[in-house]
Amino acid sequence: MEKGRRVVVSALQFACTDDVATNVATAERLVRAAHGKGANIILIQELFEGYYFCQAEREDFFLRSKPYKDHPTILRMQKLAKELGVVIPVSFFEEANNAHYNSVAIIDADGTDLGLYRKSHIPDSPGYQEKFYFNPGDTGFKVFQTKFAKIGIAICWDQWFPEAARAMVLQGAEILLYPTAIGSEPQDAELDSREHWKRVMQGHAGANVVPLVASNRIGKELIETRHGESEITFYGNSFIAGPTGEIVAAADDKEEAVLVAEFDLAEIKSKRHSWGIFRDRRPDLYKVLLTLDGNNPTL
Repeated sequence: MEKGRRVVVSALQFACTDDVATNVATAERLVRAAHGKGANIILIQELFEGYYFCQAEREDFFLRSKPYKDHPTILRMQKLAKELGVVIPVSFFEEANNAHYNSVAIIDADGTDLGLYRKSHIPDSPGYQEKFYFNPGDTGFKVFQTKFAKIGIAICWDQWFPEAARAMVLQGAEILLYPTAIGSEPQDAELDSREHWKRVMQGHAGANVVPLVASNRIGKELIETRHGESEITFYGNSFIAGPTGEIVAAADDKEEAVLVAEFDLAEIKSKRHSWGIFRDRRPDLYKVLLTLDGNNPTL
């Protein structure tokens, strides 16, 4: 049996201003706090450099994007990761010539940039009008071998799709990470998705027998649109789930938080293998998943 491989993961949660320097400084402060609690892999929330601008379709907001190469926030987080010896996925608005992506760069514990994941599923609903800004990601679902673990990372709307979680774990992901920006629904004040949101991701953890880390923002953010104002209250509730889907650390909907949890990846690996869910898979029967309507006559 493989010897114990203990890793401490962390989810950060904070309210963003619309000033990049302020938010990056907050992220660094909380990364340092997580490191102080023993964290090895530290997740910052989605698009943390500023307000969640996708509430409105405004052409001037494309000025918030920057190329991946020599991105100032990524460079700063590389320096921080190397100093502290921690893994930091960095969410950013990527400009790639005439394409734009909602992306994450994965920084290893020695400061090495391990590569890029681009958000695959792009939402389009009131207050979350991401299709105006982002091309669908072209990286596919990936796994990154960090110093401490093989990690799979996807972004916000990706977290509602069990296929994404399964694809990452099939490739060897030992931990799933989801940076997020989700809150109230401008079109329906009565709609509150937080419990649904948590349960779906808890299902990914339990169905794949891996820990899962979800980092969401808090606070009210108001954006000027062409038709007035749009406001979202982000509900936080960042959490860490264990390999049976159990929540082992959780934040509330208002307070800044640094969550940590420790897992023995060798022990979890043995449980995952012995549980049989990967042994008993039948990919030959899953071709229907390659269709949109479940009724492709060629299959």
